Amino acid sequence: MINDSELILNKDGSIYHLNLMPEDIADTIITVGDPDRVVKVSQYFDRIELQKGKREFITHTGYIGNKRISVISTGIGTDNIDIVFNELDALVNIDFESKALKSKLTSLNIIRIGTSGAVQSDIEMGTILASSFGVGFDALMQYYVKPYSAYEKTLERAVWDAFPNLYLKPYVAEASKNLLAQYAYDLPKGVTMTAPGFYAPQGRNVRSENTFPNLIQLANSFKSDGLRITNLEMETAGIYALSRMFGHQALSINAILASRVAGHFSSEPDKVVDRAIKMILERF
Repeated sequence: MINDSELILNKDGSIYHLNLMPEDIADTIITVGDPDRVVKVSQYFDRIELQKGKREFITHTGYIGNKRISVISTGIGTDNIDIVFNELDALVNIDFESKALKSKLTSLNIIRIGTSGAVQSDIEMGTILASSFGVGFDALMQYYVKPYSAYEKTLERAVWDAFPNLYLKPYVAEASKNLLAQYAYDLPKGVTMTAPGFYAPQGRNVRSENTFPNLIQLANSFKSDGLRITNLEMETAGIYALSRMFGHQALSINAILASRVAGHFSSEPDKVVDRAIKMILERF
């Protein structure tokens, strides 16, 4: 049995942060960072059966044809991913009455549709890119024991060697091969770098003196076994790592809005994001 202080429920029986009951979510979930982006996804549903929200966590559940789908906003960063993915897993795999693990576990299909900046000059703004791997430069997975494949460990060691002066050891997690094949079969793919912030942690310098002023250059030059770091954002590695740890399937789809090499930002970001949303929904 899980203690009340470990798995907190609201008075109505919903899980603490997401404010959801187990029956409120589908087995296929789209995550978006921006709460305002939830309606930009659910507007394409054929019908919506549930709308709930608490703090930055907004959920719409509905249908495209006979396919039941939930879209949930996570907010920004892997600290929020920690909350959302633990609570999503609890919703499907913990009996809320007994607070015990269910005898039959559910594996969710989770697709992130988010924004990102390219660190390679040949990746144009407006590209829709799928993450084959996430590399976490945040601290989230320092607190969890995650199963690693041999290839994840090899790539992880290559990242450590390429970024030798970091204060923590980046972690690596792989996308679901099944979801890559189903939803990203014709998309460019790459290694996505996940940062714990938007400014200095992503190599930006507005009015700061950065500890790693050459972060983008290091990311741009990284190569390992034919792989390269392609883009930079704030959630993918945490999503992949926690999904693998819990036994869920995860895929990150990145709308490339910036070129960090050229220093440019898209003039039509909403159109790029909308194109990514419609492309994924059409593939259901």
